[in-house]
This record gives sequence, C-alpha cells and structure tokens, in this order.
Amino acid sequence: MRAEEKMRLLRRAEVEEQFGIPVRFLELAVSRGNGPAIVRLGRSVRYRVCDILDWIEQQVEGGANE
Repeated sequence: MRAEEKMRLLRRAEVEEQFGIPVRFLELAVSRGNGPAIVRLGRSVRYRVCDILDWIEQQVEGGANE
C-alpha cells in the first residue's frame, strides 16, 4: 500500500464499507476511547487508513504470537 493511501482520511461510512467495522461501533468507540485513533476536523471525525490497520492488528488474539 502506498504511503499516500495509508494517510488517506476516511469517513465512518467508508471505514465500514472498506473494513467492515460498523459505524455504530466507531461512534461508541470514540466516547469510550477503545477504537481506532481519530482525526478531528472541526466537528467532523475522520480515520487514517494506517490507524485503522494498526488498530486491527492490535485486536489479534491467540495464535503463534502469544
């Protein structure tokens, strides 16, 4: 993945479409502080692709790595 693509800002609906993370989970995760990192642009919330990928990697449990 190119560096420009990793830094691309996505709306919640785009995150759901591309990564399968429900919009409602993203909304709740902001208030709980347990979701992917966010970028605030005024009142808007966006997500960088690199932050979503990092967060997904942190959610992996089990397997040979533990």
